[in-house]
Amino acid sequence: MSRGISSRMERNRASHARRRTIRCQMQIIPELQWRGLIHQTTDGLIEHLQTKRTVYLGIDATADSLHVGHLVMLLTLRRFQQAGHRTIVLIGDATGMIGDPSGKNEERKLLNQVDVGMNAFSITEQITRLVSVIVVNNLDWMRDYRYLDFLRYVGKHFPVNVMLTKDSVKSRMESGLSYTEFSYMLLQAYDFVKLWGNYGCTLQIGGSDQWGNITAGIDLARRMDGEQLYGLTCPLLTKSDGTKMGKTENGALWLDANKTSPYDFFQYWVNIDDADVRQCLCFFTDLDMNEINALMARHESDPCKRIAQRRLAMELTNRVHHGTPRFGTIHRSRLDLSTVRA
Repeated sequence: MSRGISSRMERNRASHARRRTIRCQMQIIPELQWRGLIHQTTDGLIEHLQTKRTVYLGIDATADSLHVGHLVMLLTLRRFQQAGHRTIVLIGDATGMIGDPSGKNEERKLLNQVDVGMNAFSITEQITRLVSVIVVNNLDWMRDYRYLDFLRYVGKHFPVNVMLTKDSVKSRMESGLSYTEFSYMLLQAYDFVKLWGNYGCTLQIGGSDQWGNITAGIDLARRMDGEQLYGLTCPLLTKSDGTKMGKTENGALWLDANKTSPYDFFQYWVNIDDADVRQCLCFFTDLDMNEINALMARHESDPCKRIAQRRLAMELTNRVHHGTPRFGTIHRSRLDLSTVRA
């Protein structure tokens, strides 16, 4: 083959690859929509995502393990990566020492820096096992930030009247909100601005309870640098009756095998209600719409076999626990399907 023909073939392959990437980037919002993974977005996001962008998800180091609510967001971030975008997980050591008031009825117990650091180490290991992302820690830029400098450089851009309209603040005005928690919003907002400056990050994703913090970061970037940033939130993981999913009689459904065993993890998903299984397949698996529809049709023809729940349980247990020491002790054939509720 001549060098000229070979060069044209390489250019054609590169051109096809670029077109595939552009199609994937443009299709990310429609995919998230049919999966039910969009709660709110800022204006102009679809147009913004037509080219490669950098997207980030923040997770505070307030526990030594992630739970299934985190998994929804991590897998959503992974979908952005699969669509050709660059992805970042920000570990919140600094914000973890303050405590996010969003969705909380009372103030969190403050953690010391040693405990937060140990939590960050544990959840970073889990994150890097589940997804391939850039991992950063906000303590790297907050550790040496002087209080007076932060107030002068960042705090002056936060109108108190605007902060008081955020749900995370309004919901706590009667029960009480400390200045510590009130100022949490400033820290998360600054994280977004910092990631814009360091990585060109223009999109933050989070659970629906993070909308106020995300929009605070967008507003801060506009006030400080005149930049337009974007936000997207996903619905919280709930059952069809509106109660939180991922809770067991022993507490949260953790991703750490020492806190929730692979066996118990598998059994939880096998036993979820028929009304919840489609949503979980959309949230947690890579099955496309046609595959989910076909699986649900098989399930609905004979619900007692719990075909959809078993597929979900196996997909999730493999994703979360495959390769961990405790997973190796549980062979698929030994996972107890006889305990499934009728």
